[in-house]
Amino acid sequence: MSALCSEADCVFCKILAGKIPADVVYEDEHVLAFKDIQPMAPVHILVIPKTHIATLNDLDAAPENGAAIEAVMKAARPVAEAVGVAEEGYRVFFNVGAGAGQVVFHVHMHLIARGNLREIVSNLADAEG
Repeated sequence: MSALCSEADCVFCKILAGKIPADVVYEDEHVLAFKDIQPMAPVHILVIPKTHIATLNDLDAAPENGAAIEAVMKAARPVAEAVGVAEEGYRVFFNVGAGAGQVVFHVHMHLIARGNLREIVSNLADAEG
């Protein structure tokens, strides 16, 4: 676990523990997916592993981390189906570290859809420098 976030102060761990509400759209034994509270697109979902991993740079910290990230990525299709965008298309991405725009240090995959995705991602890149 990274020094940037501990499970005790991690907002996503608090969501997983039921201490903070979230608008959940999908859940299985490995991941939880919920609507982003600051969406950058008409559909903006965060998919998190139920295991705390601060960033993708921490994958080698524990043997189970790779499987947790694989579960997050495999959840993309069922999450997209759950929110009705699987057929029309969607984009997924990770921000890794503060310099890339990661705000919550618990790995999460963004799934965005609808709207002008190229413009949304371009504006995001411009805002982050």
